[in-house]
Amino acid sequence: MSQAATSAPIAHTDPINAQILAISEDRIAGFVRDPIGEIAERSQLPIDVVVERIQAMLRGGTIRRVRQTLMATNLAEGALVAWQFPPDRSVDEAFDFMFQHDPFSGHVVTRSTDAASPGSNYRLWTTVKVPQGYSLEKHCALLAKLTGAEHFRVMPANRIFALGVGHVRRKGMEPGSKSDELAVVKNTEKVELSELDWRVLTALKRELDVEEIGPDLWRGRAEEAGVPLDEFFEVAESLNKRGVIGRFSTFLEHVKPHAGGERVTRFNALFHWAVPHGREIEAGREVGRFHILTHCYWREGGDEFRNVNIMAVAHGTEKETVLAHKRAIDEHLASIGIPVSYTNVFWGGRSEIKPSEISPFAYRDWVAARGVDPDDMRA
Repeated sequence: MSQAATSAPIAHTDPINAQILAISEDRIAGFVRDPIGEIAERSQLPIDVVVERIQAMLRGGTIRRVRQTLMATNLAEGALVAWQFPPDRSVDEAFDFMFQHDPFSGHVVTRSTDAASPGSNYRLWTTVKVPQGYSLEKHCALLAKLTGAEHFRVMPANRIFALGVGHVRRKGMEPGSKSDELAVVKNTEKVELSELDWRVLTALKRELDVEEIGPDLWRGRAEEAGVPLDEFFEVAESLNKRGVIGRFSTFLEHVKPHAGGERVTRFNALFHWAVPHGREIEAGREVGRFHILTHCYWREGGDEFRNVNIMAVAHGTEKETVLAHKRAIDEHLASIGIPVSYTNVFWGGRSEIKPSEISPFAYRDWVAARGVDPDDMRA
């Protein structure tokens, strides 16, 4: 269906679109042979309506991409990285480089605090992944050289307690809303893949074009991988069982206004807590229960960040509401006897998000193009 052929609403607030997005953002877990059909069934809408609306929102910029996500923490060496630059170096220039020229950087965000505090001079934050066998520290050192960063702090995820976007279903959520059960702990152990696995995974993870959105969307990807459709399904389901497939997702443009002029969120907050050594998993499972959080991890912030070890992300349209959600989490930790020696909020500013490349072949080519022997980048 061409853009001219439909006048379907593109606002995320349209009732039918909201009904679709409440499922399609982060409720289709793992690999599904017919994800669009699954969205239609769970949103209780005809499949042709779901196809038309997702296509319209993708064309209009409400949805920025549609793709099968991976659990990249189980496929590649990854971390959250905070960057510090000298006063005479533009953070915007480094931001542009990380976003435009480093395919191994995913989220690229400038962050600030409400008052000067430990780590507030680290203005640029990125997620970085390198393929198995290569050194994350060496890659960051190369990026520091290329961008003029004077310091960086690499913070791998030791455990994951929450990972799911769902901005539409979180709208209007009451502070303190949480699961009755403790958050499930996800490990970050690496899974080794065969050449066939990589072929299927590479075709699987690439974002979908508008015309691909429909009931039979994997057929073209199986052809791209050079395997019959049934074999493509078998390999994808095997990858799913091995824990390397994330969710099928329609990612909203949640920072910038879309074509209709609306924003999904306005405030992006990275919460920090320092809990006693040895209680990280306990605290993470408690924090990860809160429905407002899109991400929650055990990461070690080190001296630069007062030894924080639990980090989480929340989004909202009102700053005071986001802070109210954090207060609810703080009060819960206090009520169950988990002491917090230090806490802070880093607010997001300029932000760009793209899928991180994790192919070892792409990594070797990228490094070699910058005059570096890829073997020198090995762990």
